[in-house]
This record gives sequence, C-alpha cells and structure tokens, in this order.
Amino acid sequence: MQIRPATSADIKAIKAIAVETNMFGPDDTRFVDETVLADRSLAAHHWLVSEAADGTVLGAAYYAPEPFADRMWNLYFIAVSPIRQGSGIGGALIQRLESDLLERGPDHAQVLIVETSSTDQYALTRQFYPKHGFVEEARIRRFYGPDDDKVVFWKLLAPA
Repeated sequence: MQIRPATSADIKAIKAIAVETNMFGPDDTRFVDETVLADRSLAAHHWLVSEAADGTVLGAAYYAPEPFADRMWNLYFIAVSPIRQGSGIGGALIQRLESDLLERGPDHAQVLIVETSSTDQYALTRQFYPKHGFVEEARIRRFYGPDDDKVVFWKLLAPA
C-alpha cells in the first residue's frame, strides 16, 4: 500500500468510496471535483489517497486550513472502502497527513480538527478518532437534524 497526493485520475474512485460508505449520495460528491481540480485559490487544500499495489484506490483523506483560525487544520473527509475498513488504511492516512503538516513546522499547523455525526451510522467513526489521539472537543446539538448532533474532535499536533 502506498499513500500519495490525489490526482484527477483518482476522482472517480474517491467518489465511489464516498458513496459506498454512505457518507454522501451520488449527487452530493461534486466537492471532490471542485477540490481535487482546485485552482490556485485552494492551493493549501490537500487530498491523499491510499493505493494498493495494483493501483486501486482504497481510501482517501481531504484536509485544509480552517479559515479565520490560527494554525488550525480541518480533516474534512476521510473514508476507506468498506471491504478494507479495519485494516489500518484510515490510520495510515491520518499519520501521513499529520506528518505532512508537522513537516511544515509549528508556524504552519498546530491543531487538527475533524467533525462527524452523532448517529448510529457513525458510531465506529467516533471510536476511530480517539484511537488516533483525538479527543471529543464539542458537540453541537441538532446540527444535522433533530436527532443528529455534530461531534467535533480535536488533536494537538505541535505545541505553541
């Protein structure tokens, strides 16, 4: 398995994973095109993919600086093909993106946040983040709907 920056050739596979994992419906994946093929205004936005030896995309992660925040980054998307979940791919993607951010130095990135849903569908996701050093920082009730809170996880990458 190799982790590398995503290219336009990966868009179809990333969208398929987003739909297979029920994160998004087929009509809700346009953001992948917009961010993978971003112009220079989104130069700080990054996509990584995990790729099998045969070139199959197994997982993907998308992260970018949090606007109007001090050295804070947001992991906006991370997903692994359902048949490969639990095999360490998600953890490897997080490790790689954290390494990428840390290599830029503490003046560039100090905190990584990620948000998810409180529904049963995302129970395993909410267990995944603490295993990788994140702590639940906030819960915004009824954010996505009457019985669906936004759960925000936080991780310190580098002390100030």
